[in-house]
Amino acid sequence: MFLAWKIASRYLFSKKSHAAVNVISAVSVAGVAIATAAIVVVLSVFNGFTDLASAHMSMLDPQLMVRPASGKVIADGDSLAAALASRPDVEAATPTLQERALLVYDGAQMPVVVKGAGRDYASVTSIDSAIIDGAYLPATFDLPAATVAVGVAMTSGVRPGISSAVDIHMPRRTGRINPANPAGAFRTARAVVTGVFRVDQQEYDADRVILPLADVRSLLEYHGGEATAVELRLAPGADPEHVRRALTDVLPSDKYLILTRMEQQADAFRMIRVEKWITFLMLAFIMVIAGFNIISTLSLLIIEKRGNMATMRAFGASAAFVRRVFMIEGWLVTMAGGLAGVALGAALVLAQQWGGFIHLSGDASMLAVTAYPVRLDAGDIAVVIALVALVAALISQVTRFKKL
Repeated sequence: MFLAWKIASRYLFSKKSHAAVNVISAVSVAGVAIATAAIVVVLSVFNGFTDLASAHMSMLDPQLMVRPASGKVIADGDSLAAALASRPDVEAATPTLQERALLVYDGAQMPVVVKGAGRDYASVTSIDSAIIDGAYLPATFDLPAATVAVGVAMTSGVRPGISSAVDIHMPRRTGRINPANPAGAFRTARAVVTGVFRVDQQEYDADRVILPLADVRSLLEYHGGEATAVELRLAPGADPEHVRRALTDVLPSDKYLILTRMEQQADAFRMIRVEKWITFLMLAFIMVIAGFNIISTLSLLIIEKRGNMATMRAFGASAAFVRRVFMIEGWLVTMAGGLAGVALGAALVLAQQWGGFIHLSGDASMLAVTAYPVRLDAGDIAVVIALVALVAALISQVTRFKKL
């Protein structure tokens, strides 16, 4: 086996007697290298967009969120938040209450998602950093304050200010409804818009309205400290996964779910992962096709090395040994192209990661980032190298059926 590897490696680097063989070999190796580099680059771009989405989600998504395991609300949300805030690994905790509603302003109507935020909401999230007009205030004047998403402001035409009072209508949660009086089926609250936020995430920017928790509870006729979630900001240096495991031991799993930021947006990240690996499979298919071009190169090499094969047989080499030499040769050629592609792809990704030389098209003032976000991941590199090795093994097995 060692002798077969040594002969195959000499064939890999030796100059061929016919220039056409050298050119065809170089083209075949380049095809595998380019396909492999494309896979590395595309996977890294998906990693970059995942990081970008995670960074924007961190503005309004808490580090940890406690939700009810069943039902819609946590009955003792206030007391649970106070108990969690007293932990040394938790810096702040606040109950929140979320429900759908209808916003009306100056004749314009639109469905919105209203979130009742507790007093410590600005400490738990980065809502202050997301404000693009006005300010986030828990209370103002004689009416409750409302902080609206940029989509709400653009659709309804509302702007922060004393004259920007909006009406929030929610269906009654309790009691009977009189069909003769449809307006009586709703509870209404008036609020002054004090700020507009944008986090460059459609789920939040389209229809979100933040109101004081007490006012949302009043609209929904809750009076016992109910909350749909308790949101946590961890102490500096605390690991979210470690804190989650610690809270799992304290809070009954049949009553509460404890979610990290990634789990709070599981659907969004799942979609990115699905797109990433479907793209990987398509590019892998292209690489397999490029890899099979090496078979033609090996066919030419076999023809060129007829004399060498006759010499090896004269020295007692079996047909199986000669076939093994060319099987190893096929594996080496494919791996050489694949590893060169991995190195090329990694170099391009690192250059973009550090230099940002490829920019996104569009108005830079309207974009969250101006350069394509990328991140080189060691796990992706390992997957690509494994794919190259698999294709190389497949090609080497096809070579064994060549007539020598």
